[in-house]
Amino acid sequence: MTRVQYFTACTLDGFIADENDSLEWLFEAPHGEDEGDWDEFIGAIGPMTMGATTYEWVLKQHDMLANPQQWRDFYDNRPCWVFSHRDLPPIPTVDIRIVSGNVRPVYDEMVATLPGKNIWIVGGGDLVGQFDDAGLLDEVWLGMRPVFLGAGAPLLPRRITTRRLTLRDVRHSGQEMRLILDVARQR
Repeated sequence: MTRVQYFTACTLDGFIADENDSLEWLFEAPHGEDEGDWDEFIGAIGPMTMGATTYEWVLKQHDMLANPQQWRDFYDNRPCWVFSHRDLPPIPTVDIRIVSGNVRPVYDEMVATLPGKNIWIVGGGDLVGQFDDAGLLDEVWLGMRPVFLGAGAPLLPRRITTRRLTLRDVRHSGQEMRLILDVARQR
């Protein structure tokens, strides 16, 4: 069965980016040399999805339009659905699909494209919330870094209570603590 997974990093006060959508805080603290969590996670992933702000950050940060090979170095040849209400440039030779609207039909398309593979919600928090609102969120892989920002983009701007969350695992690598949570789907 396909699982929808949110794999991200956040600060101790629950932000995924600062108030200027910067991720500089993420690279300040070493996360350790253990890539086991990443290998375990990415090996089961097929389709990816992200919001426009995350996509624009990736484009800018890594100059992806001029260097599409960087995308493949990071994400292999996984197709990516980008949710946006504005026109965004596709990365040459990369399977980027700009979509808008309800997440349910896009989820169905992603599952049909790579059946049996998990879906990675790269970011941001509001898109994760939309998948949860639709009853489609299964797991959260959360890498917490020892940083407090005080303001910024929230990890998940929705209420998900402990009644729906089960802490499956806690791991540690360098200055990062990884929480893996199962999310009971809403009906």
